[in-house]
Amino acid sequence: MTTPRRAQERTEEGGVAFVGAGPGDPGLLTLRAVEVLEGADVVIVDESAQHAGLAHAPGEADVVDVGVDDEGVTLTAAARGRRVVQAAKSGKRVVRLLGGDPFSHATGADEALACAKSGVPFEVVAGVPTATSVSTHAGVPLVAGRRRSVQLVDVGGKIDLRSSSADTLVLTGVTEQLAHVAEALVDAGRVPSTPVAVVSSGTTVEQQTVVSTLADVGVDVRAAKTEPPYVVIVGDAVDQREALSWFETKALFGWRVLVPRTKEQAGALSTALRSSGAVPEEVPTISVEPPRNPQQIDKAVRGMVEGRYEWIAFTSVNALRAVREKLTAYGLDARALSGLKVAAVGEKTAESLRSWGIEPDLVPSGEQSAVGLLADWPPYDEVLDPINRVFLPRADIATETLAAGLNEMGWEVDDVTAYRTVRAAPPPAETRDAIKTGRFDAVVFTSSSTVRNLVGIAGKPHATTVVACIGPATAKTAEEHGLRVDVLSPEPSVEAVADALAQFGSSRRLAMVEAGEPVLKPSQRRRSGARRKTAQ
Repeated sequence: MTTPRRAQERTEEGGVAFVGAGPGDPGLLTLRAVEVLEGADVVIVDESAQHAGLAHAPGEADVVDVGVDDEGVTLTAAARGRRVVQAAKSGKRVVRLLGGDPFSHATGADEALACAKSGVPFEVVAGVPTATSVSTHAGVPLVAGRRRSVQLVDVGGKIDLRSSSADTLVLTGVTEQLAHVAEALVDAGRVPSTPVAVVSSGTTVEQQTVVSTLADVGVDVRAAKTEPPYVVIVGDAVDQREALSWFETKALFGWRVLVPRTKEQAGALSTALRSSGAVPEEVPTISVEPPRNPQQIDKAVRGMVEGRYEWIAFTSVNALRAVREKLTAYGLDARALSGLKVAAVGEKTAESLRSWGIEPDLVPSGEQSAVGLLADWPPYDEVLDPINRVFLPRADIATETLAAGLNEMGWEVDDVTAYRTVRAAPPPAETRDAIKTGRFDAVVFTSSSTVRNLVGIAGKPHATTVVACIGPATAKTAEEHGLRVDVLSPEPSVEAVADALAQFGSSRRLAMVEAGEPVLKPSQRRRSGARRKTAQ
C-alpha cells in the first residue's frame, strides 16, 4: 500500500489535521480530536454546527470559514483545498473541522488530496459518522435480525437511487428535495408504504424525528415544520423506533433550564441536567467581591500562619478561594495550613480542598450545612485541644448559626468576613424577556438568595415555567415571591434537585403519552390557572 507523499511527516512546525467534528453534538468529538484542537494555530470550518468544537481550540487561534466566498457562493472542493494548503504553508498548525467523518464528508478527501499534491504534511482524525450516529440517536437500528444490508447515500452527491436495493437506506444531505427523493425511491421499486424516519438536528437536543412512509413523507415533514438538512432512514428498521427511541424520550429532552448561578458554580448541576437531555443556561445572580475592610481577614490569615488557631472551618468554596488568594498574595500555599484541623461544610467544599492538596478532617456525615457540621463537631477539651480558637472565614451575609454553636461547645471563634456577595448585573434583554415570557421550561433555585436576586435583576419566571427548589427554605422564599413550586428536592444537593426535576419531567411525559396528547415542553404550552404543587 502506498502512502500519500509526506502524509506521515506532520510535525509541530506545521501541517494539516483533518478532524471529524461528528454529527452535531460537541460531546461526540473524540479524545484525539480534542487533543489536536488544543494545539491548533488555525481552525478551518465550513458549517455553523462545527463552531461548537472551537471551545477546545486556543483563544488566540485564527478561525477561517471556507463555506462560501465573499459573495456568498458555496466554495468548490478545489477552492477549499487551495485555502487549506495556503493556511498550512505559512508554517502554522492547521485543523480542518469537517462534519461527521473526514473521508465521509463531501469535500474531505479532495482537500486531503490537495495537501498531498502540494507536499503539505497532513493527518486524518476519524470522527463519528453522521449517518450511523443520527440513526442511533433516532432509535433506529441499521443492522438487526435478518436485516443485514445497509446503504449510505449522500444525496448531495447526486447518487442514482435506482441502484439502491439494501434492506435499510440512510440518506444524508437531504434538503428541500425530500419529496422528490421519496418519489425516486418509489419509482426505483420501493413500495409506497415503506416506513421512513426523517431526522433534523440529529444528536443535538433540538433533534426532531418525523416517522412516515414514502407515500406521505413530503406532506408530513412540511406539517411538522422541521428544518433541513435531514438524515432520512428508509426501511422496515424504522418500525423499531417506537421501542428503541432512547434519546428523544429522556426526561428533560430539549428543556431549556435556567440555572441562576455562575458557570463555575453551576458545573455539577448543569452536568446533571444535561444527562437528562436538558439545555442548562447559567445566569449569574450574585457577584463575589472582597470585603470593604480587608484588615480583618488579613489579620486572621496571618494568625493562622503563626499558629493562632486549632481549627479552620470553610463554609463555602468562595470562603476557601478568599483564603487561598490571601495566602498566594503572601507567597504561601497549602502548606500554611499544616498543623491546623480543617472542616468543610459539604462535599463540594471538601472536593475543592482536596484539589488544593488538603484532606479535610471533618465533613458532615449527615446534612451538609452549618447545622450538620455542628452535629459532628467535637466540643472543646482542655486536655486534648492545645488551642481553643477557630478561624471561620465566611460571607458577609452568612448566618451566625455555626459561630454561635461553636461558642456553646467552648470554642472561641474568630468570625471573619472573607468576601461580600452583591447582586449581579441584570442579564441581557433577550434573557430577561425569555424569563418573563415563558421561553424557559424550568428554573432551578439552589438557595434563597438565588430566588431573591433573580427576581430582582430579571423579574419573575413565567407561570408556565417549572420551578424546582433545593430545599424547604428555598421553596418558602420562592413562594413568598409569588412563585409556584413544582419540584422540591428530597435532600439539599444539586444532584438530588436535578434528579427530582428529571422525575417530574418523566412523570409529565408519561401522563401526556397515556392521555394520547403530543409530548410538548412547558414552554410550548400556555396553561391557564394555577397548577397543582408537586413535590418530588
